[in-house]
Amino acid sequence: MLKLLTHIGKYFLMLKEVFNKPLKWSAMKTLIFKEIDDLIIGSLGIVAFISFFVGGVVAIQTALNLSNPFIPKDLIGFATRQSVILEFAPTFISIIMAGKVGSFITSSIGTMRVTEQIDALEVMGVNSLNYLVFPKIIALLLYPFVIGLSMFLGIFGGYIAGVYGGFTGSDDFIQGIQTNLVPFHITYAFIKTMFFAFIIATIPSYQGYYMQGGALEVGKASTTSFVWTSVAIIATNYILTQLLLT
Repeated sequence: MLKLLTHIGKYFLMLKEVFNKPLKWSAMKTLIFKEIDDLIIGSLGIVAFISFFVGGVVAIQTALNLSNPFIPKDLIGFATRQSVILEFAPTFISIIMAGKVGSFITSSIGTMRVTEQIDALEVMGVNSLNYLVFPKIIALLLYPFVIGLSMFLGIFGGYIAGVYGGFTGSDDFIQGIQTNLVPFHITYAFIKTMFFAFIIATIPSYQGYYMQGGALEVGKASTTSFVWTSVAIIATNYILTQLLLT
């Protein structure tokens, strides 16, 4: 427990240092665009693929459980929309991103620690935490765009699977999407997406920056990063759901 509290304290001290002594905008701009390419654009393919097919699976499983003929067929569209918007897109995709993006962040920063590049930055008078972590935080401000794409493709995948799989009609599915739509649910999803984005940017950075050892420890740090990032996402999801939906 004491070790965990030590890490938490060290994590918040790191966050404070991230925003100290910022680089000039001309240098920071290049770093931010590079991080956007690596973390956001580089993740669109896997997010699109998973979202489309999981949305289809949700629609099919909902349809297969509608054994009562009195249950309206538009429930398939309704269930797909609710599942994708409330939990699948913001939370499930964020855990996947914790593995893909988080491991990339930890391994890249950890490799710089092992090869003493971070020490070289400090010797040159550069705030290494601002240089390494701040661009990632700014790049992941675009993370809601990824989740918005995931929402659209998840529902679209459900539509394709439901309609062309013969489980429901096109009009029924679209009516289900529109039934009892609560706009705040979309707002809620994007609010927690912003929290998840900050977690994905900072916890893996912490694990990579403060790792010790050689190349073998880089892999261990990446695994630890994924575990703690996922735990933080799930815990934050629970807290935000309690605060915003109850």
